[in-house]
Amino acid sequence: MKTSAVSLLLLALAGGASAQSAAPLNTQVAGRVDGMYPWLEGIYQDLHAHPEIAFQEVRTADKLAQAMRKLGFDVTEKVGRTGLVALLRNGAGPTVLVRTELDGLPMEEKTGLPYASRDHTRDGAAFTAHSCGHDVHMAAWLGAARTLVELKQEWHGTLMFIAQPAEETVSGARAMLEDGLFKRFPKPDYAFALHSWPLAYGTVGFESGPVSSNSDALEIKFNGRGGHGSAPDKAIDPIAIAARFIVDVQTIVSREKDPKEFGVVTIGAIQGGTVGNIIPDTVQVRGTIRSYSPDVRAKLLDGVRRVANASAAMAGAPAPDVRLIPGGAAIVNDDALVRRTEAVFRAAFGPQNAVRMPAMTASEDFSVYANEGIPSMFFFTGVYAPDAVAAAQRPGGKPLAFNHSPFYAPVPAPSIKTAAQAMSLAVLGVLGKP
Repeated sequence: MKTSAVSLLLLALAGGASAQSAAPLNTQVAGRVDGMYPWLEGIYQDLHAHPEIAFQEVRTADKLAQAMRKLGFDVTEKVGRTGLVALLRNGAGPTVLVRTELDGLPMEEKTGLPYASRDHTRDGAAFTAHSCGHDVHMAAWLGAARTLVELKQEWHGTLMFIAQPAEETVSGARAMLEDGLFKRFPKPDYAFALHSWPLAYGTVGFESGPVSSNSDALEIKFNGRGGHGSAPDKAIDPIAIAARFIVDVQTIVSREKDPKEFGVVTIGAIQGGTVGNIIPDTVQVRGTIRSYSPDVRAKLLDGVRRVANASAAMAGAPAPDVRLIPGGAAIVNDDALVRRTEAVFRAAFGPQNAVRMPAMTASEDFSVYANEGIPSMFFFTGVYAPDAVAAAQRPGGKPLAFNHSPFYAPVPAPSIKTAAQAMSLAVLGVLGKP
């Protein structure tokens, strides 16, 4: 019997599908991400052009929710005010949380990109910009979700994709938890998140143990007694007290902390006085305290309070009003999960592109989920051309714009593709085959 043209086509398609399923998973993932990139690029440019700051991410969350529903996820919105949780069940197996962030920053973008943001906060007080890379993260999050849906035959378990508000204020993860994240929804067996970083695109960086810092804020009001600038003996000058504190507080870092341990106290704002010939009654000082270890954190907090009180006492001034405001805790990656995922990354990207790297000194609230007893991994993906990164590392090289710079401009295609592939493979690495 002669085979019909239709039969031949069906046989060819069946052979193609068989060949595709026989391909290594990293090849399948890369191919699918490449194929969907035009869709991801459109979403990325739209998100980039329309950032919303912490707890105002209504449009952003709605865009992600619509996309996830089309992929077949069961989506719950307004978790932690503006966040969302998207679930997809695919048989018995682990539950894996994948987190992205929704918020941008209250700052003006200066990249000059054709899709640069010119949006403002709701009150119109400030420009908004995705200068931290959360738009890259969201596009990669969607790319990983779609890839995993298309490869459902390769895994079993439950996907728990969450889009978190207010990461920039290190308050969104806590808001989601307080809104019943792990009571209303399954508590995950594993959790992953990524962050764009000024590495070469195609690079994935990671480490076991701490990968971000503890963050605490300091707000101190130094109290004095106002007077005329020509007669300082009739006053108690809080500006001089604040100046002494700003200098002396650094001895906690240089003389009290173990020099092998990371710790930083930075003063970022001073407000006091109105004109040059008046000594004010008060001066306000604000700053940030960063550390990795709990012991160093405690030492720095104690030291800041002690030096503030001593600075005032030396001037015979009233005690200062000292507020030390807890921020995010350090993210501590699970060693077993990192080693397991490292093998996956090295197989996919090569050992030269899947690298161990030092912890960042910035802070993140992904630690809120990890500290609920969930084995977690937070990793980094590159965003700049390799030759630009290499040039910046040479003496006298042109520095690259860092996260939070108004000039931060990831190269979209390779940055998003690498991030989407890495997250897809990380999840597949713990879900396994049915």
